[in-house]
Amino acid sequence: MTDTTARIQAGDTAPEFTLVDEDGVSRSLADYRGQRVILYFYPEAGTPGCTTEACDFRDNLNSLKSAGYTVLGVSRDKPAKLRGFVDEQNLNFTLLSDPDSAVHELYSAWGEKSLYGKTVVGVIRSTFVIDEQGVVTLALYNVKATGHVASLRKKLGVDA
Repeated sequence: MTDTTARIQAGDTAPEFTLVDEDGVSRSLADYRGQRVILYFYPEAGTPGCTTEACDFRDNLNSLKSAGYTVLGVSRDKPAKLRGFVDEQNLNFTLLSDPDSAVHELYSAWGEKSLYGKTVVGVIRSTFVIDEQGVVTLALYNVKATGHVASLRKKLGVDA
């Protein structure tokens, strides 16, 4: 279980990782050095909230790209499920598979959370903005799926 005191904060170096994408291709955070990255963790491909959030990123990707951001989504889903999600929702950014939650744990995106009034252990919906040198400039935990991308755009100063 993740200790909430160990959460990533702005100014921290983003933990390095290598995961496979929806096509089984290995992707490392280091591959994106020199780019600004929005790394977001979501519970499960195809669920209502996760679909809403992914489609919001899809619909806002052009303006995020124009502002210099690359979007990467991370879940515990296997690559085949991610491929289906990409195809069903016409997603236009990379999804990464973290089935053993190792990267979730590196980013403190796995741990205790409240779900319908009960404390459970699972994915903590989180988003991290990482600069060109690999430093976290924004760390957001327990974000809401609906309206998250609009709120993020506002925090980043990205115009519509």
